[in-house]
Amino acid sequence: MRVLGLIDRGLSRLVSWVAQAMLWSAVAAGFYQVLARFILQSPSAWSEAWTRAAIIWAVMLGVSLAFRQGAMLGVDLLHNLLAPRRARLLEHLVLLIVVGFLGFLIWIGIDMTWRVRFQSTPSLGISISWIYLSIPVGATLSLFGALSYWAEDSRVPYVETV
Repeated sequence: MRVLGLIDRGLSRLVSWVAQAMLWSAVAAGFYQVLARFILQSPSAWSEAWTRAAIIWAVMLGVSLAFRQGAMLGVDLLHNLLAPRRARLLEHLVLLIVVGFLGFLIWIGIDMTWRVRFQSTPSLGISISWIYLSIPVGATLSLFGALSYWAEDSRVPYVETV
């Protein structure tokens, strides 16, 4: 278990760094686009496409971090109204729904990435499949994050109070 915890922390840290780098690069490209358009009077062709792609990647990676923290798994109102054992059942039901949805996203994301592999972005000159790849990668990381959070949380049983 200790090794899995180290892998989980290392992977979360890596994903966080990459997501932050993508977000910073999107900000820098967007800033450059504004400078090029309004100051230099020569709009950049690549910066808008890069900003969009980097934000997509940052969001998909960031969602996986949210799942790892349990931020996307809450049904707080209903959870707070239920007795502890039923609240635990609700958590398991929510996890099953989340796992099903993320599995669907992985499947659709892989299919879409494969379908667009021969299309390229005119301004960046790369295959658009690199952008679509964010869907199955983010969904897979989110799936691992949700399962890790659930496995970590399931070791702490609820104690019913009288």
